[in-house]
Amino acid sequence: MMIEERQKRILEELQKTPDLTVRELAKKLSVSEPTVRRDFTELHKKGFITKRYGGAILNMGAADREIPFLLREQEKSSVKTVMGAKAAELVRDGMVVMLDGSTSAYHLVPYLSRFKDLIVITNGAKTAVALAEHGVRTFSTGGQMITRSFCYVGEQAESFVKTINADLFFFSCHGLSEAGQMTDRAIEEANLRKVMFASCRKKILLCDSSKFGKTYFYNMGNLRDIDALVTEGEIPKEYQEMLKKI
Repeated sequence: MMIEERQKRILEELQKTPDLTVRELAKKLSVSEPTVRRDFTELHKKGFITKRYGGAILNMGAADREIPFLLREQEKSSVKTVMGAKAAELVRDGMVVMLDGSTSAYHLVPYLSRFKDLIVITNGAKTAVALAEHGVRTFSTGGQMITRSFCYVGEQAESFVKTINADLFFFSCHGLSEAGQMTDRAIEEANLRKVMFASCRKKILLCDSSKFGKTYFYNMGNLRDIDALVTEGEIPKEYQEMLKKI
């Protein structure tokens, strides 16, 4: 298991069970206790956790319980780069494109600079900066920033999105159930995505295969409600049957 993936797993396990000990985490991850302690030290230095005797606690408020963007950005970056390249094939010159604040959408950015007269709207602060660095005409939704994901959410962001008519909306989720239900951990981001759904002509889900068959707390709709699924490999047949033709 790569360091980034292991540290992400540690944060996920601490989200589910805040009082996990070093010994329990080591057993769950099939690694040594010194390895977990080293990861705790690094995550503590990054400000993600606070170490305590025999374990650690997350440095996150009750309204912001999610894996930090800086850690998720490193996870499966090669897979997300492949998805970004495939997603860009759906874009055309002159389009208005919306991107959510996910790391999957973030990896689409480098492929957008080749299009002419493109306009991109995003609620991702880091995504907006990356778009500007690539010379893409960019609008940010504004709103309240979730500090661990660098995403804007809330009433101000939703009000701005309602004024937009977009051609394509690229978004992600934390889990895609076997029944095709798109689910997420963060209610604020899930709510904003639903508003974005209503402001675009076509909706494209960016979902790597590690999320297939997983279900989280907040529902964002079903594959039958969107236009395309982009993943790094082949789309499972059961999902293909649920999708519309784009």
